[in-house]
Amino acid sequence: MESLKLYNSKTVEKLFSPRKGETKFGEKIAFLTDLETLKKHPAKFVLFGIPEDIGVRANHGKPGTSGAWEACLKSLLNIQHNKHTHPESLIVLGHIDCISEMKKAENIDPTDPNYLPKLGDLTEIIDGKVSKLVETIVSAGKIPIIIGGGHNNAYANIKGSSGAIGKAINVLNIDAHTDLRRLEHRHSGNGFSFARKEGFLGRYTIFGLAQNYTPQYIYDEIEASEQTEFRLFEELLEHSSEDLHTAFLDSLEFVRDEEFGLELDCDVIKDFPASAKTPSGFSIEQVRHFISLAARLPECSYLHVCEAAPTSENAEQVGKALSFFITDFMKTAHGR
Repeated sequence: MESLKLYNSKTVEKLFSPRKGETKFGEKIAFLTDLETLKKHPAKFVLFGIPEDIGVRANHGKPGTSGAWEACLKSLLNIQHNKHTHPESLIVLGHIDCISEMKKAENIDPTDPNYLPKLGDLTEIIDGKVSKLVETIVSAGKIPIIIGGGHNNAYANIKGSSGAIGKAINVLNIDAHTDLRRLEHRHSGNGFSFARKEGFLGRYTIFGLAQNYTPQYIYDEIEASEQTEFRLFEELLEHSSEDLHTAFLDSLEFVRDEEFGLELDCDVIKDFPASAKTPSGFSIEQVRHFISLAARLPECSYLHVCEAAPTSENAEQVGKALSFFITDFMKTAHGR
């Protein structure tokens, strides 16, 4: 698969620092020499990154999500190998090569009347790369852990998973937005719209939807659909910790009758460096709890964390947060 940059121990050795008497996570992870060996490998999880922000820009958003993968990897490789972290169950596959598309995006004149559709064309190219890889991973019986990039990549995750299992896949999306915008050019705001139109998306629930940033036509479409539901953040805000726990379990019940994907948009986390940073949202601790609740279900087929937009000043903290999300997911799903 030419679009995939496969990693090996040499690729990552400069990203972590071994310490005498300790074993770092990065010293125990697995790699592949080719995708043909994936199915036979004993590891349960397959991690890869999508270093792009084209889909975000195509949705009038701010760039920056292309840096999340590197920030995540640097932090993850440097955590401890111990009885809780299970690095031996993880293949660090590599990243989707988005260099050509990113360069082309930079060369498009923002004053061009077709600027956004042209970005959408590039987003579609990345769609094809990601969906093919996700289908390969799921078909091999593994669980993808995907670090974006923009939320445009949800479409490819859904399409690839659906292709692997031979039917539509359900999705629980922890997000302040529905990403059910109109079927115009492809971008980070309509990944679920396209997945539904093309028959890849089954039941879909949004947990933490921000009431102020959802167009009325989307509320109308959801209310008319038996396949879609949501829980407003503003209503969840009034819940006790116990009631919030119960509300998330209720959302899981909506999707867990079949295989489902778990999507996490970092825009939903309070003060998190994201493409649409918010002063009002879930705490990181709450999100970690949600991930653990979802991961314990055998129907949970993948984890996608997206829209993190680190800067040079906060990349280390962003990387640590993403590492927590990955290890929480792995720890819970490892034993099921």
